Amino acid sequence: MAQIISIHSFRGGTGKSNLTANIAVAVASQGKRVGIVDTDIQSPGIHVIFGLDEDSFTHSLNDYLWGRCAIEETAYNLTPGLQTADGLANISGQVFLVPSSLKAGEIAKVLREGFDVGLLNDGFQELAEQLNLDYLFIDTHPGLNEETLLSIAISDGMVIILRPDRQDFLGTAVTLEVAQRLDVPEIMLLVNKVPQAFKRESVIEQVQARYGVTVGGLFQENEEMLQLASSGIFWLHYPEHPFSQEVHAVARQLMAEQ
Repeated sequence: MAQIISIHSFRGGTGKSNLTANIAVAVASQGKRVGIVDTDIQSPGIHVIFGLDEDSFTHSLNDYLWGRCAIEETAYNLTPGLQTADGLANISGQVFLVPSSLKAGEIAKVLREGFDVGLLNDGFQELAEQLNLDYLFIDTHPGLNEETLLSIAISDGMVIILRPDRQDFLGTAVTLEVAQRLDVPEIMLLVNKVPQAFKRESVIEQVQARYGVTVGGLFQENEEMLQLASSGIFWLHYPEHPFSQEVHAVARQLMAEQ
């Protein structure tokens, strides 16, 4: 039975998709079969981090939601393209991605007509079964809408990403309260885009004291991340970087919670 983990942030711009991609690949590097679903249908983009061009899509999550195909037809095996900076493969497991469409017409259709969010739950379960997944990561839409609430409600665990600023702190409190009311079994906080001037221990202490939830990782801003500009999986390019080591630490925690 796959572990379903929702990765969420109250606001956009937290680096949620980037962290989702890195954590998922780190879990796969431990020999696990990992799926990722981009449910940020209104502003998709995690496929860009994996170097997947939309012109190469045969189907997307949108096609499944409109009844055009089965959910497993929307999944792309990304493993062959996951290589370290020296060109060597470093993944003993498998990574599959279900992308959402970036086409303006598809996004407009969602905004205009909506979709049956119940199909998402069915799709998650079917995808996990058909691909024999160990983990299914849900890259959610920021904020709290119907499909996000459904994803949270059916998840075995939830990762909430926030930045160290007041707006994120307030919004995260709302998200956390909702997740707790929905009885999500495991909740982890990740603090991202932390300025180098901030002391790691101090930030972690403040966040844990405020929310009463474990901070599973803290990621500082760095020049290498800015240079990469979401054009690849960071820890494959910089495996020894402190950011990459933190990614692995989070992956280990998630696997230990299984």
